[in-house]
Amino acid sequence: MVKRTVLAVDLGAESGRVMAVHFDGQLLSLEEISRFANPTITVRGTLHWDFLGLWQNITHGIEKGEAFSPASLGVDTWGVDFGLLDKHGSLIGNPVNYRDKRTNGMMERVFERVSREEVFEQTGIQFMQLNTLYQMMSLVYSRSPQLNIAETFLTAPDLLNYWLTGAKVCEFSNATTTQLFNPRTGMWATDMLAELRIPTHIFPEIVPPGTLLGAYDGIPVIAPACHDTGSAVAAVPSQNKNFAYISSGTWSLVGLELPEPIISPAALSANVTNEGGVYGTYRFLKNVMGLWILQQCRNQWATEGEQLDYATLVSMAEQAPALRSLIPVNDDRLLPPGNHPKIIQTLCRESGQPVPETKGEIVRCVLESLALKYASVLENLLALSNRSADVIHIVGGGTQNKLLNQFTADATGIPVQIGPIEATVLGNALVQLITLGDIKNLDEGRALIAESFPTQTYIPKNSLAWADARRLHETK
Repeated sequence: MVKRTVLAVDLGAESGRVMAVHFDGQLLSLEEISRFANPTITVRGTLHWDFLGLWQNITHGIEKGEAFSPASLGVDTWGVDFGLLDKHGSLIGNPVNYRDKRTNGMMERVFERVSREEVFEQTGIQFMQLNTLYQMMSLVYSRSPQLNIAETFLTAPDLLNYWLTGAKVCEFSNATTTQLFNPRTGMWATDMLAELRIPTHIFPEIVPPGTLLGAYDGIPVIAPACHDTGSAVAAVPSQNKNFAYISSGTWSLVGLELPEPIISPAALSANVTNEGGVYGTYRFLKNVMGLWILQQCRNQWATEGEQLDYATLVSMAEQAPALRSLIPVNDDRLLPPGNHPKIIQTLCRESGQPVPETKGEIVRCVLESLALKYASVLENLLALSNRSADVIHIVGGGTQNKLLNQFTADATGIPVQIGPIEATVLGNALVQLITLGDIKNLDEGRALIAESFPTQTYIPKNSLAWADARRLHETK
């Protein structure tokens, strides 16, 4: 076949990029076109994304990518955030960042009207105050005039797709992250929304991954799994159905791929989530705070005058004592930006553990705590689904943290296979190429990724010591 190129626009919480993904009929290859920061902006105490800046960078990258005569392009972003359009299709206000304080107390406001059990029954989604549901509730509670003039709700990637094509639709995988979607009906949870006084008329049609949305500058725009984790999981290079995955980056998404959601009292008790995947799959997973904690530590040390790269921090951690201090990585105090080294020390002090003092001790505490949380989460998911896992695939930027990779194998007692690093971009491109007819299906696409990109396997070590540390930590 003639070499085919598609463009993948991939936006994460820290940065974005436009990538060219080439397919020559036998192998895939990647070429970076542009990369740009995704900064947050605080205006009068509210934390915003700069969507107009993102739009400018995205369109500039696409224009550069036109040199490859792309067959299509696709957009993926983080989940839960959104924009509202008025009756003219204009954006009402700049989208707010999910870490903003406006969701403080909103879970309790929701539960005053709809019980926690009913919310889970209708959505199957993990309870986190950053979810779209609580962002929308903040608008209801504050009597925001935005809701009075809103005509259309679009999640972050759907807003960009609308600007690209004019299509006012929400893609399935990202819609499911909002806690506004009912996986039993495959539609918005309108009964619940009405009970919460969230206007239901603003929610548009939901379309599956692989939908042709329109065109931008003559380039067909195809919706991949528009949620970045959905795209990352699509690129897991597994040839075995008994696999678990960790999409490792700012967040760590620990999960299994299932044919249908699990919505049960036990799943509610475990506070796990059911998010849509590609081609009839669901991502049964739990959100873990992830490398955000380490990013914030690094930022704090930079403000104190020490610019340290991640490789240096990991090297420091390797020299620190093992399994000495552990923290609950999903503690709410770690969610917003802040002085995370100080928060980590406070958490250790509160639990009666040795307080990490050096940077190496703090970093090791973070990485070991993440690995033990992964082990605990995965054990719950396997029990709830009555499944087993022969291997854990770690994909995404976090695969470059070799120490965390080994800790994950040690803590879980399961071999860990890492790669590809650019899983989100590849999953985005995979759906485009399947839609274009160049790849038959998901299985063929995953085999192609396994053939095209190297992986590395970490074998568990010192599993008894890690099991002892986990038992001790869980009793505190």
